Parts: sequence; structure tokens; C-alpha cells
Amino acid sequence: MSKLIDTKPVIPHVAILTSSGMGHLQPSFRLAALLVNNNCRVTFVTTHPTVSLAESNSISSFLSAFPQIISKTLNLLPMDPTTTKMTDPFFLQWDAIRHSSHLLSPLLASSSPPLTALVTDVMIASTFVPATTDLTLPNYILFTSSAKMLSFLVCYPTILAAIESNKKSDHILSDATIHINDSLIIPTSCFPPPLFYPKQLFNTQFAANAKQMMRCDGILINSFEGLETESLEQLNGGNIINGLPPVIPIGPLSPCDFEQGPGLSWLDNQLDNSVVYVSFGSRTSMSREQILELGNGLLKSGTKFLWVVKDKKVDKDDNGGVEEVVGYEFIEKVKDKGLVVKTWVDQIGILSHRAVGGFVTHCGWNSVVEAALCGVPMLAWPQGSDQRINATVVESRGLGLWVKSWGWSWEEVVKAEEIGNKIRELMIDERFKIRTVHVKEEAMKADKNVGDLIN
Repeated sequence: MSKLIDTKPVIPHVAILTSSGMGHLQPSFRLAALLVNNNCRVTFVTTHPTVSLAESNSISSFLSAFPQIISKTLNLLPMDPTTTKMTDPFFLQWDAIRHSSHLLSPLLASSSPPLTALVTDVMIASTFVPATTDLTLPNYILFTSSAKMLSFLVCYPTILAAIESNKKSDHILSDATIHINDSLIIPTSCFPPPLFYPKQLFNTQFAANAKQMMRCDGILINSFEGLETESLEQLNGGNIINGLPPVIPIGPLSPCDFEQGPGLSWLDNQLDNSVVYVSFGSRTSMSREQILELGNGLLKSGTKFLWVVKDKKVDKDDNGGVEEVVGYEFIEKVKDKGLVVKTWVDQIGILSHRAVGGFVTHCGWNSVVEAALCGVPMLAWPQGSDQRINATVVESRGLGLWVKSWGWSWEEVVKAEEIGNKIRELMIDERFKIRTVHVKEEAMKADKNVGDLIN
């Protein structure tokens, strides 16, 4: 008697390995939801402790919203603070992850049913991809920035020798331009600032992550053809670097229902396209002097505004009220002109509101993609990390303004008059509105096709 053959299809079981920082967690949440909605099992691996309360709260909300997702926690080994000179809490977290990576494979090996694939956040690729090779599973990397930034990253080990030849002491000169090919030229002034210090962990990890990109089975990127046509074509056509695994655009990753915040009744009372939204992300903190100039610039612009203000990098250190940051006098001045908040907001809900007609942004990639999805023009004001490279995408696609003379967050203070003038220009220039509407249409087409790409 012949054996019966089980013809029931095997349901894929994917483990998503996340990094610290809301800019990395949020795309991981959305990818996990996308996989679940396309008939995959998902195990979601987070690290403990988290850097911020926002991360901890978001993870709890996400897992409550998706009870079918299996949660696993990698408990990080305690670090001896005397062994490092780093002070950035996110760099310290990556270092702790490195020292705890040997705990990951046993954690995943116990998964039931067995895993069929891994998705690893790019920031921990150099640590987690080697740590899981014994599982012999396909490993995809989730890249949470732009395709242009990906082009820079995968070429970085090659670029590094050229950069170091311009070295002066421990600081690399920043007046050079890097030619990756004839159509991709990146000034070193756009480099993530820690790369100018070759002995820092960020620099060594950045180069190591780049090497791991070449060894994975595919790269999932939160972008879409209508936003970065040329960069995606060059990456997949072998024009950036030979041997790169397939780059699969899965953007724009749609927000989950649990991310929605309470409605802002203040916006409901404003005219269509009359409000500029101002936010610099979850990690960017401004000096008090720059906060004061920005506030006065908003007033000088004559535009209604919704401003999310932040003066601490990590929310666990942030106990003061909004009045303590911008001043009680300023709050009184803006009663009829704008709204200033210091709490978490539903960014996609704000950007999609009919009243919002402009966005002053640091150009974190999630923010750029969300603005593109909602058709909102941007005033790019990069503050660090990959944000200047992302700003080149905003500028080249005609999605807004980028004032290159406005420096990184710790450089020269930008004055109120100039800020006000640029906000006015953003809000009245019809060219930006036309371009953003077109890219919004492309984003909506891409959103409908993402499920097919995942399958």
C-alpha cells in the first residue's frame, strides 16, 4: 500500500530580527503585518532592554495588535561601562547586541514550527547574519533607508580606502566628492557624520554591514519605483556593484492600525493645505537656541503650524513639559497660530489630513516615504545619519526644498527670518504640489503590488 502524500501547502515561517530605534522598529512592524496578511507565520525577535520608552511601548502595542505573531526576546548581556568611551545610547545598544549575538541561534533553533527564512535589520546584519549561519536558512536583509543610501553602503568598503587616503589625524577631510559611477556622485559632506571618525564603532559596523549585504539572499527595501526609479534599476542592473543580491522594493510599507493615534481636533478646524507640519523624528534633539529660532521662524512664516518639539535624544531622559522647552511666552503667542506638542503623534494620520500642506522634516527615510505616500511637499532639513543622502532624493524628485547651507544639528544656528522665508516658499510653490501628487499616485500603485512581491 503506497504512503499517503500530504499535499497541504507549507506555510512559510519567517523570523524578523529587529534593531534599536523607532526608525528601524517601525518598518519591521509593518513588514511583519504584511507577511501575516499574506499567509505567513511570523516570529518577531526584539532585544531587551530597549533604549527608549517609545520602543518598549510600541513593541507591546504591536504584539497586542497581532496576537498570532510569536514573540521572542534576546536578553542582552550587561555591559561594563568602563570598557567603552561611547556615550550615544544607540551605539551602546549595538555594542551590547554584538556581545550577546551567540545567544541568538539557540533562541531561534527552538522555533516551532521550524523557521523557513530570516529577515535581519541592516544595522545588525554584521552581527546576526554570521551568528545564524548554522541554521542554514535563507537570510534577507531589511534595508530601512533609501536606495541611494543603499548604493553608497554597498560601495563603502571600496570607498573607504580612498577616504582614508585623505585622512588628517583621526578626522577625515570633508571637501571631497565620491564618484560611484557617472550618474551617482556623492559629496562627502553628505556622509553620515560618524564615518569621519574611522575608529568609532559606527564606522566599523557600517563597513561590516556592507560586506554582509553581499552574502544575503535578498535585500528588502522600503522604497518604490516611482520614487527611486534610477537607483533601483542601477542596483539590480549591476551598475553599482557586481554580485549584489536582488534588491526588492516593498515600499511604501503601510502603517498598522495600532499606530493610529487620537485625532487632532485642532487640524479639523483648519483650512485645506494651510498647515505646515514640523517634526524631526524620534532621535533628533535640537539646541534650545535653535528651537527658539525655529519657533520664531514659524511665526514669521505667517503659516499655521503643528510642531512636534524634542530637546532630548532619549525619551527616558525627557520629563519636562512643552512650555519648559519653547517658553511660556511663546505658547501664549501661538494660541491662534499653531499647536506645539511634545508627545508621540500619529505622523501618517497628520500627513494624510486634508489641512496639512507642507512638512519640515529631518529626512529620516520613513518620514520621506510617508510624505510621498500622502502627497505632502517637504522642506528638507537633515540633522545627521543618512539624512543628507535622503534629502538628495527629495530634491531630485522635485518633492520639496533643501537648503544645503543649513548645517547638521550641532553646526551654525539657522535664523528665524530664513526659516520663515523657506516655509512660505514651500507652502505657495505649486510645482512641489504637482510633483508630490504624481509621486503619491505612484506610491498607491506600488502599495497595491507589494503583496505580490512578498509572495
